[in-house]
Amino acid sequence: MTLHDSIPKTNSLHNTVRQATASVRRYVESHDFAGYDPYDALNSPLLRALALGTRKGRIAWTQFLRRLPFNIRPLIGISPERNPKALGLFLMAYTKLHLMECSDESRAVIGTLLQALRETRSTGCTGNAWGYNFDWQSRAAFVPRGTPTVVNTAFIGHALLDAHEVIGSEEALDLARPAAAFILRDLNRKESGRSFCFSYTPHDDNYVHNANLLGASLLIRLHAHTGDEECREAALQSLSYGMGHQHDDGSWFYAETPYQNWCDSFHTGFNLQAIRIFIRLGQAPHVADAYQRGVDYYTRSFFLADGTPKYYDRATYPIDIHAPAQAVAFFSSMGDPYGPLTDRILRWMTTNLFNPKRGYLYFRRGRFMVNKIPYMRWGQAWGLHALTTYGLSRTTLSAPTLW
Repeated sequence: MTLHDSIPKTNSLHNTVRQATASVRRYVESHDFAGYDPYDALNSPLLRALALGTRKGRIAWTQFLRRLPFNIRPLIGISPERNPKALGLFLMAYTKLHLMECSDESRAVIGTLLQALRETRSTGCTGNAWGYNFDWQSRAAFVPRGTPTVVNTAFIGHALLDAHEVIGSEEALDLARPAAAFILRDLNRKESGRSFCFSYTPHDDNYVHNANLLGASLLIRLHAHTGDEECREAALQSLSYGMGHQHDDGSWFYAETPYQNWCDSFHTGFNLQAIRIFIRLGQAPHVADAYQRGVDYYTRSFFLADGTPKYYDRATYPIDIHAPAQAVAFFSSMGDPYGPLTDRILRWMTTNLFNPKRGYLYFRRGRFMVNKIPYMRWGQAWGLHALTTYGLSRTTLSAPTLW
């Protein structure tokens, strides 16, 4: 039986989405929004010791735990924790839930998440910024726990602006506004003529295209709320850099270093969603054609006929929950002719990466095996964000320009 054959043809997708949303919501609330993460290996005292303080050791143990198909974290001293980026994604989701249901319950959760985001801000930086709740090591850099990143700060900043626009939360706007100072003052820049690229953190010179564009998208949205011309000017220069590195077929490499020259699904989606913010705010009409070229590339390169979301443009597996979740979140508000594609991707996700009995989403599906660990940030936060974005798009509500 193929993946296509496994998708139910008779069940209502609307009912499936409603039930999945309610199930994931119950799951995350019952866990107080805390859980494990694919990259939290270095929260283990044992694995930190075994890494011997070396780059290779930290990468090896992080990859070992990430690839393990069963969860040994309780046995090696790793506890469930709240992840700041997950809190931001949950805030996006509950803001959309509140638009749909306008309930005291959703408003109360929004308040809880705002307080949690206030408490998890990174220290020692200009303005407001957020990092991860664990040390992590990539080939490019070692990033200690709490180090602020432009990616986390951008997602959380957009979530805060969503909450401000939907429920009029001044607390959310007050938390979001100082994120501009972090992006403008603390991040390094790679100059290229009249444009530049933001670094991933204040402590590296790794220039990643989705990170740069995400930071730019938050600046341009903050400009819409504050009128700060420095935000606008920097956002447009950063956007210009990103557009200058788009390939003729509409794609982008993940980053500029030779070992990061790949094209994958969800980072492509991040690029496009960031660019779409500029277009919707009327700030960059000149990139509309390049944006559409990117959308066409995304559409044709990362999805099989039945909605199966590929990880890379040239390889399907492993199918990571991020791939369908970002695609559903992006395409949901595109309308025709993207509705059928969105439905196919969402059917695939809820059939192949969702456990209806336990109410959570799986990490990823390989060619021969499914990793069913219910990571809080990587699976539940992204899944609920996608489900609620889709749900809101299928209503008649007039919503603000949300992330």
